[in-house]
Amino acid sequence: MARILSVAAALPDHEHAQEEITAALAAGMAEDDRTRSVMERIHASSGIRTRHLALPLDEYRGLSGFTETNELFVEHALPLAQRSVRVALEEAGLSVDDVDHLFFTTVTGLGAPSLDALLATSMGFRSDLRRVPSFGLGCVAGAAGIARVADYLAGHPEGVALLVSVELCSLTLQWDDHSMANVVGTGIFGDGAAAVVMVGDEHPLATGRITALPRVVGSRSALYPDSAEMIGWQIGSAGFRLMLAAGVPALIGGHFAAGVDELLAEQGWKRDDVDVWIAHPGGPRVLESFADCLELAPAALDISWGVMERTGNMSSAAVLHVLAAVGERPAGDRALLFALGPGVTAELVVLEWS
Repeated sequence: MARILSVAAALPDHEHAQEEITAALAAGMAEDDRTRSVMERIHASSGIRTRHLALPLDEYRGLSGFTETNELFVEHALPLAQRSVRVALEEAGLSVDDVDHLFFTTVTGLGAPSLDALLATSMGFRSDLRRVPSFGLGCVAGAAGIARVADYLAGHPEGVALLVSVELCSLTLQWDDHSMANVVGTGIFGDGAAAVVMVGDEHPLATGRITALPRVVGSRSALYPDSAEMIGWQIGSAGFRLMLAAGVPALIGGHFAAGVDELLAEQGWKRDDVDVWIAHPGGPRVLESFADCLELAPAALDISWGVMERTGNMSSAAVLHVLAAVGERPAGDRALLFALGPGVTAELVVLEWS
């Protein structure tokens, strides 16, 4: 079974209080006092205290369109991804020469060659590196990436794999979109990156460690019917316009718990056997819906709430920041890592420290 050796989270240097971001956005987006009041109320109720942005806050108003923002994505995403990879490899005791497989994900910038190719060449990865770039999984991709990397390592048990996520959600900002989805989105999304180093169970670093390592013991994917337009992007000449339906909490309530119970049952577990719940911090209503449908104690998702408070929702990188915040655990502890994304799809990953 695949083992997670390290998780490194990275944030851009431009940190702003939620109130400061709201004021700047309202100045450019609000058409009247009522719209401004709605933005202020929704942003204030998000539970988010600070967010990190790729650019200084006062530079967003002057952006000219998708061509410029996508170029800025490459310019700023690459060094952020490099930073997370360097730290993750150093903590794992490995180098770029050791990496066999790279799973890269983003949903906030486009390119061909994709950013992972630029990352590999700029950092000196081996020329025979196996790359899998992913676009479109969105917020679910951090969880899906761990599961897909574990699938790869099941067939390459001596291998070393790297999952890299980088999301610059702020560069998707749409000043002329006055929809409620955009009002909510501008209040919760932030920028960040993360890298996860994983090895197969026959790799020398998979055993013999002083501290326990989390191993992937199972995963599950679920694609919910009739939900394609509930979460995602409308992509056009102006860039990325957010789709975010009010029915997402009801969708979680109707489907999510059954999938969790089925995956846990495959391991011979029940919900009470889970020591740590690693939930994607998609927003306050998303976290509340996860907790409600799973009948969790109020403190069960505190780590996710804490990450959301400090950084907002960083799409695919967010759940990896939660995983990084979990830190070391005693041998025998069990966790469920999970996220929801466009499709609508859910990804669940069962971890056990050993």
